[in-house]
Amino acid sequence: MQQHIVVTAQRLLNLYRQEHVITGGWAAVNQVFLQESDEEDVLTALSALPTGDKLVEHINNLRSGKTPMDSIDNNLLPYGGMMFGAEINSSLTEDEIQELQNMLDDFAPNPENLDKIKRLPFVQKFGSGWIDDIKTALAGNNDLLTKWDTVSRTARAYNNWDTAQKLISEPTTERNRALIQANMLDFEMYLPMFGETGQEMLSKLRAVISHK
Repeated sequence: MQQHIVVTAQRLLNLYRQEHVITGGWAAVNQVFLQESDEEDVLTALSALPTGDKLVEHINNLRSGKTPMDSIDNNLLPYGGMMFGAEINSSLTEDEIQELQNMLDDFAPNPENLDKIKRLPFVQKFGSGWIDDIKTALAGNNDLLTKWDTVSRTARAYNNWDTAQKLISEPTTERNRALIQANMLDFEMYLPMFGETGQEMLSKLRAVISHK
């Protein structure tokens, strides 16, 4: 039961963090928050997760009617609101696009090239949402969008690798198993990009959650 609660909490937190790319936005995910957090144990589990306390406060606001079903208080936005870029110019200048194109033409999916992309000043201005915000800024440029997809997959792959490695290195607990299970779809999508090493990591993760 405890494992199920932590899995539910992690899934809700994932929705909270990714609302900006979910069809229907807050109007859609707010309904899920209320439906899936009907057990107080879920809110307790959420509070123990990074930034989960903000989601708990948001859910309580929804329950009380303080926050409408299609919105969220600005101070409770995930990533401090950086994903939504209210004060950020979401466009790129011609010089920035040219600089990005030069780097994308030479991009190979490895940490060194990924770090070069992330260090670009006009990439850093987008904060935590840089992957999706750059994609939005490149709308209509199909050639660069295709190349950017490679950057996006590479970044997500290494993020998932780091998460998986951290979970594997920690002592095996019910919470640990639940977090692995909650992220397994992403692990199965991105870890195979690391070849045999990624497949071995997947096998270790599956062994952890199947262990009784």
